[in-house]
Amino acid sequence: MNRRPLLPSWLPVDGYVLALLGTVGLAALLPASGAAATAAESAATGVVALLFFLYGARLSTREALDGLRHWRLHLTVLGATFLVFPLLGLAARGLVPGILNPQLYSGFLFLCLVPSTIQSSIAFTSIARGNVPAAICAGSFSSLAGIVLTPLLAAALLGGSTGGLSADGVLRIVLQLLAPFLLGQVLRRWVAGFLVRHKKVLGYVDRGSILLVVYTAFSQGMVAGIWHLVTPGRLALLLAAEAVLLALMLVLTWYGAGRLGFGRADRIAIQFAGSKKSLAAGLPMASVLFGAHASLAVLPLMLFHQMQLMVCAVLAKRRARDPEAVEAQAADGADADARARTAPGRPDAGPVPAPLPGGDRIAPPAPPR
Repeated sequence: MNRRPLLPSWLPVDGYVLALLGTVGLAALLPASGAAATAAESAATGVVALLFFLYGARLSTREALDGLRHWRLHLTVLGATFLVFPLLGLAARGLVPGILNPQLYSGFLFLCLVPSTIQSSIAFTSIARGNVPAAICAGSFSSLAGIVLTPLLAAALLGGSTGGLSADGVLRIVLQLLAPFLLGQVLRRWVAGFLVRHKKVLGYVDRGSILLVVYTAFSQGMVAGIWHLVTPGRLALLLAAEAVLLALMLVLTWYGAGRLGFGRADRIAIQFAGSKKSLAAGLPMASVLFGAHASLAVLPLMLFHQMQLMVCAVLAKRRARDPEAVEAQAADGADADARARTAPGRPDAGPVPAPLPGGDRIAPPAPPR
């Protein structure tokens, strides 16, 4: 007898988010302190550098440059990610202190500054029958720009929460984020093959590294006693604020792209790439920028990540059922059938033109009357 799934297929719960929540629970029950905290913090610093080295080594500069021909779409996604999102985050300052306390607001604003995600944007664009190559390039450009823009925007807009643009802060950003990323780009030609061959294992390294960063950040928060600032009521209000933020961005990216003259496939790529935030990039950045206060800074991002997956999964399936998508799929199927019927070697295929010495083909003889 088949077991029924615990959750509907249209309501996905990311298993990695569950692992992150489990890590938070472990930090609450067994926070690292003393020498263990020092060791965990040193290890987290090292894995952040490793993560950004891998990000740099995986990003194909040639593919990113090839995508520049669709520059209007990429500028639209970058504008949504690093202009519209931050403006909405600043507008949310009016929610303090009634809905968000200052600490949660800092995390809410930080999530508005994080670059877009790549994998889920591509997946949802594909499901919705959008422009997948554009989604790949848009996500890559956003991640690349976020290496520089996210720390600068965080220092400028969050002020004291991140320590401002001090010399030590800039040095930490350069040493832990930018330098490893650039090193990965320089060494890409020699390590790309290794990364492809061991893609699965390195995926576990990525995720395990981020879990260590989360454990270290939340352990520091537990030791500092900051969790009394987060009540169930505050969490519910935070989720409501994030739901409004996500809804606004989905609406703005869809209808805004339409007003800018983009076609349906491009609008889908813009909507899914321009409305998302990367957990993989945001968590390591928060650990560098916020230090001991990183736990509350990453909580809104973790919740938003799961929310965007659930909402966009439903939306992508609805987009795939749009009349335009159905017609496009039927047209593609008809074209594929036509190509298959005329393919060489099929019984119903016409005679294949004979090649000329120069590579051209001559027309087949006419059939007898």
